[in-house]
Amino acid sequence: MPPEDPTAQARFRHSGIAAFAGGAAATLIFIAFFPGLPHVIDTGSILMSLAVGTLCRWAHQSHLTKKQKPAP
Repeated sequence: MPPEDPTAQARFRHSGIAAFAGGAAATLIFIAFFPGLPHVIDTGSILMSLAVGTLCRWAHQSHLTKKQKPAP
């Protein structure tokens, strides 16, 4: 669950966007420059980068949410 404070919500959203963009960009860079792979950015690589970006965003926001919960 995102935080209730508006500034904390904005930070939560912006950090999620940054995690998504970083994951997607890292995947595209890996596909484009890793030796041995065809150096072609096609539809499959774009879809894979979107999936990895979504996974990075989910993991980052899950980590932030767990960090906010008080310990019992």
